[in-house]
Amino acid sequence: MLYRLIRPAIFALDAERAHRLTVAALKLWAPDAPASPAMGPLATTVAGLRFPNPVGMAAGFDKDGEVPDALLALGFGFAEVGSITPRPQEGNPKPRLFRLVEDEAVINRMGFNNHGGDEAAARLAARERRGVVGINIGANKDSADRIADYAHMTRLMAPLADYLAVNISSPNTPGLRALQDEGALTELIDAVMEARGDAGVPVFLKVAPDLEPADVDAISRIALDKGLTALIVSNTTIARPPLRSAHAGEAGGLSGAPLKDAALERLRDFRRATGGALPLVGVGGIATAEDAFARIRAGASLVQLYSAMIYAGPGIARQICQGLQQRLSQYGYGSIADAVGTE
Repeated sequence: MLYRLIRPAIFALDAERAHRLTVAALKLWAPDAPASPAMGPLATTVAGLRFPNPVGMAAGFDKDGEVPDALLALGFGFAEVGSITPRPQEGNPKPRLFRLVEDEAVINRMGFNNHGGDEAAARLAARERRGVVGINIGANKDSADRIADYAHMTRLMAPLADYLAVNISSPNTPGLRALQDEGALTELIDAVMEARGDAGVPVFLKVAPDLEPADVDAISRIALDKGLTALIVSNTTIARPPLRSAHAGEAGGLSGAPLKDAALERLRDFRRATGGALPLVGVGGIATAEDAFARIRAGASLVQLYSAMIYAGPGIARQICQGLQQRLSQYGYGSIADAVGTE
């Protein structure tokens, strides 16, 4: 209720400025807040990690790893920070973040803006390890060897991460999605796995929703062959379904409610292609417990959101968890893991 009262004032600000103020407020609010406790039947184990609930904050909100513990304190079962690149970069020219209020959506063309790997690593190394925090890694826009960037970030972040998310699906770094091609992807994963060494940290791969069936099959086959731990399905889309907002024509990746159906279908595609042999993380257009439960029944062991919190407020993780508990009881599932892939 409080967020609904203050949302007009927040939305009166430029979207990127409002985001920075939100992060600053979280840094002040919860410097020592406890992580979300295990929530009975919602607790689940994926990739050898124990999650108190399956609802996570997606990458993009906490780009520099400033507030992972505050996010966990808001009720998220895990937080994914980043994307983080080896060297600091400004990202694309402003304005580059747009609220599509009428569509409950966001378009961004941020371009991996962050303060670089060394600063984030120092900050993350100083925090007390608690809860599940993934680190999303990327490559610099002007890098001459992007695969080397991912290998460097793997070596830097593997000791600090509960899992690494290899992001090759942002539409805002030119040419990045080409790393989803079969040959390039094989080379990339080999480099990441070699750089990981004996650390043994789980490696997740984040893929785009804008994939053809042959792409889904190839990525699934490589992921299984190379021993990836999970797939994150999916990132923002370059497609433009019918939209009502005046910002509909802005370039960049679209997220939020209009992405829901496409992201759900892509999750189903990857579930079929992997035969359920690889954990999936469902992302894109999740705003309610019903959305999250549909993604879980379609094959997601975990779900993530970001854009929906802009519209619903910081209580969204707890709201979705309450709804998921009700649905487990309604459908007669003993745990959230029992519901995975049952659609």
